Amino acid sequence: MADPSSYRPKPGQIPDSPGVYKFRDEHRRVIYVGKAKNLRQRLANYFQDLAALHPRTRTMVTTAASVEWTVVSTEVEALQLEYSWIKEFDPRFNVKYRDDKSYPYLAVTLNEEFPRVQVMRGAKKKGVRYFGPYGHAWAIRETVDLMLRVFPVRTCSAGVFKNAARTGRPCLLGYIGKCSAPCVGRVTPEEHRELADDFCDFMAGRTGTYIRRLEKDMMAAAEEMEYERAARLRDDVEALKRAMEKSAVVLADATDADLIAVAEDELEAAVQIFHVRGGRVRGQRGWVTDKVENVDTSGLVEHALQQLYGEETGDSVPKEVLVPALPEDPDAVSQWLADRRGSQVSLRIPQRGDKKDLMATVQRNALQALGLHKTKRASDLTTRSRALEEIAEALGLDTAPLRIECFDISHLQGDDVVASMVVFEDGLARKSEYRRFQIKGFEGQDDVRSMHEVIGRRFKRYLQEKERTGEWEETPAPTGPVPAPQDAAIAPGAAPGPDIAAPGTDPAACVAALVTADPAAGAADPARGTTDADPDAEPREDDGRPKRFAYPPQLVVVDGGQPQVAAAKRALDELGIDDIAVCGLAKRLEEVWLPDDDDPVVLPRSSEGLYLLQRVRDEAHRFAITYQRAKRAKRIRSSPLDAVAGLGETRKQALIKHFGSVKKLKQATIDEICEVPGIGRRTAESVAVALASAAPATPAVNTATGEIIEEDDGGSTT
Repeated sequence: MADPSSYRPKPGQIPDSPGVYKFRDEHRRVIYVGKAKNLRQRLANYFQDLAALHPRTRTMVTTAASVEWTVVSTEVEALQLEYSWIKEFDPRFNVKYRDDKSYPYLAVTLNEEFPRVQVMRGAKKKGVRYFGPYGHAWAIRETVDLMLRVFPVRTCSAGVFKNAARTGRPCLLGYIGKCSAPCVGRVTPEEHRELADDFCDFMAGRTGTYIRRLEKDMMAAAEEMEYERAARLRDDVEALKRAMEKSAVVLADATDADLIAVAEDELEAAVQIFHVRGGRVRGQRGWVTDKVENVDTSGLVEHALQQLYGEETGDSVPKEVLVPALPEDPDAVSQWLADRRGSQVSLRIPQRGDKKDLMATVQRNALQALGLHKTKRASDLTTRSRALEEIAEALGLDTAPLRIECFDISHLQGDDVVASMVVFEDGLARKSEYRRFQIKGFEGQDDVRSMHEVIGRRFKRYLQEKERTGEWEETPAPTGPVPAPQDAAIAPGAAPGPDIAAPGTDPAACVAALVTADPAAGAADPARGTTDADPDAEPREDDGRPKRFAYPPQLVVVDGGQPQVAAAKRALDELGIDDIAVCGLAKRLEEVWLPDDDDPVVLPRSSEGLYLLQRVRDEAHRFAITYQRAKRAKRIRSSPLDAVAGLGETRKQALIKHFGSVKKLKQATIDEICEVPGIGRRTAESVAVALASAAPATPAVNTATGEIIEEDDGGSTT
């Protein structure tokens, strides 16, 4: 590992003009290429204290052994030179977008004497007009088949064409009218090229001209009583319309634009591009890349633009490029795009209307592509095995952690504090083992204390189940309080009541109420001979398998850094458990923290082990925040009338309809409440008592205007 100070340029040696720089390793291989408006300021950022650098940048500068630069005149030249060097040297620390597959294009070989329409993949060739890319080759063939009625351009290979010219007999398409048969001289080269040009114009979006011309010819043929010709023209019009319908209109103003969206996490990024021509989506493509350099969304967009248009010229670069974030120097990038197109190019973020809606669709496609990439990567058995081995090696475990449990805390400014436990076995999510917790041991925001209590709750149940199944002859005496039987898993969908803890029990022993993630409340589990709603029932004697909390993990992962890890380890120590490993994954830098270690374990960016830990952590976060949002929504929708025994939904609505709001109902007398149809005096007294004892609700606030929103229905705010 090189010391950056050993190759740092001397002060004043670096110019303060625009340019492109290269970092080389000890073998003179280029490992990173970058550009800058001011080379002196940019390169100075790489030679600061290593502890202040991003981990990826730190890895790059310690791998490098030298740096060199080239001065250019403008930022546009710097952008072009950077792209050229990235293509030439393929640096390992630069973001490189690579297609996960070779997308098919509809190509017209205008560089041949008789242009040919065909499906082409791979690198683009000079003199060939491309349309697309398309998701599938069959989509191209369907479109071409419809259009050959109107534009009978050659589609055969060079061998078939030469054989037909030699024998004087065209192929089948020539006989059925879907090829103008230039091979046998039915049309001249000039006439055939005109057909190919018309085909290209139609595919480029200039559709109205041809359809109107065909409709005019059809009407003229009908007036001249040439009904067969009129019928053929009618069928041609229908064929072109069907070809147009295969790509729906998404922008009514016939816009030519490319829309680029990015979905990213700490390690990877997915890019999706929609090509819109004539207001219709003509093609779609996408990439997934590893984030090998410290780059934000703006940087990812700039790299995507270089990848898309670095080899394109003319109409292949659209008039408008819509992006989720502008590059660092949008003017230079716009000028670079304009130079490649030969006319002005608009580079902007859509703010409203159809273009913003379409950008949201592209963004959803990017998110789906990233999720699909992660799913494919996680489903591979070899990859999962390697990930578990890397985790074991990095954390110093004796064996691979076949069962991993991850815990996360979620709340909204200290309210509705909940926690989640997710389980991964053999590197795959085991959703039937997920659990959710409510934190009730204290009020307010304290993630460390919440983590301590949740870990304690889970492993107290573990000790109880071990003792119940008789696997231990003697139960270790835990230092913490023993949970009451009421602290049990409750059926999914059931709301844990305020009386989870029995009167007189230590509240610290009942800090969480578990909620199962199974879809059926209290559904019988034949493998365990009991139901989730009856946690204290004994297992069936003919089965003998322990219940779910009796399965110990080999590794406990907490979402957080040193404080959360220390809290989890302390909870296990208090219970006398010393055979379960603990680690934390800090989200900001994806560092793995171990108990009692002052420095984190930094797994390589390309590590499958880090990827698995990240996926486990993200799943725990998703599960926790979903529960927290549902709990908060239920609390907001609750009404003081819910506490009135025997008062059903119909009579609640009748009360609200009569008085107009809960606030006015609270001000009413018992006699006034009795005037509501269906409300007797005893019920009216119960309603008055419930409303009088109810705590005043926190007023709802419109975040856009800041005004307080009054209640207008059964306790909910609008």
